[in-house]
Amino acid sequence: MSSPRKTSPESVRRVACVGAGVIGGGWVAHFLGGGYDVTAWDPAPDAEARLRRLVDAAWPALEQLGLAPGASPDRLTVTGTLEEAVADAEFVQESAPEKLELKRELLAKLDAATPAGVVIASSTSGYPMTDMQTAAATPGRLVVGHPFNPPYLIPLVEVAGGEHTDPDAVDWLSRFYESAGKSVITMDREVPGFIANRLQEALWREALHMVANGEATVADIDRSITEGPGLRWAVMGPMLTFALAGGEGGMAHMLDHFGPSLKSPWTRLEAPELDKELYDAVVTGCDDAAAGRTVADLVGERDRGVIAVLRATGRLPGTGAA
Repeated sequence: MSSPRKTSPESVRRVACVGAGVIGGGWVAHFLGGGYDVTAWDPAPDAEARLRRLVDAAWPALEQLGLAPGASPDRLTVTGTLEEAVADAEFVQESAPEKLELKRELLAKLDAATPAGVVIASSTSGYPMTDMQTAAATPGRLVVGHPFNPPYLIPLVEVAGGEHTDPDAVDWLSRFYESAGKSVITMDREVPGFIANRLQEALWREALHMVANGEATVADIDRSITEGPGLRWAVMGPMLTFALAGGEGGMAHMLDHFGPSLKSPWTRLEAPELDKELYDAVVTGCDDAAAGRTVADLVGERDRGVIAVLRATGRLPGTGAA
């Protein structure tokens, strides 16, 4: 990094949020709920009023999630300039619109204005940091911190550095997000669209094909997820869910039994070749994810979780959504 960093990830108390739209405002709410002092800047003339309305709307949910000691909307300061917002920041979250040249210029300005050594994260949902850090004087501290909307409610954030990002900055950011209450995936490499968006996009594209071809209605598609795999995905992801389809044989049995269906033209996506390397990677990955839990343990965990989701959403007899 450009100089010794003043603040450890766990000791950060003041963060700056640059860009205060839906995503940036969601970050502001999240950090305020976590007990941080937040400075924010957005070039829109009505930015402050809009941002404070967003925070007020999010606050009941943050109260239900559990506020940190001292958390208050009063700890938000909206500044008149970008430079004021980051002057004393111990961490900076950028959430500008998804325009590559805008991102490049803004990150370069943030790099110039932010105290040396302070990590600057971008909320980009698609651009790799390698493409965004080209104009910055010290690109080593620029890292992607990709959240999910709304950031104050959805725990996931994907962290990825670019070709010129210091690995120490990636580690710092992951530790900071974890201390701020996020669920962090630290990516080993840059992947266009990151992980969760790639999976969402595959489902979205297939859904559009079905509607376009008259194969399913919008209502059919949504119900197929909310009343089907979405219930299981709320408890464990698609990989462990498929592993349980193999019964006591786990993922290996599932691949042996259903692997040939990859060649069936069920979707418009081209399936990868299920060679030994991929087979072993999937089986081993599921074993690692199970972390010593037996199939019976996982089945019980899944069943309890699905019942809890059904009860919480009022879909069991005698229950109502909270």
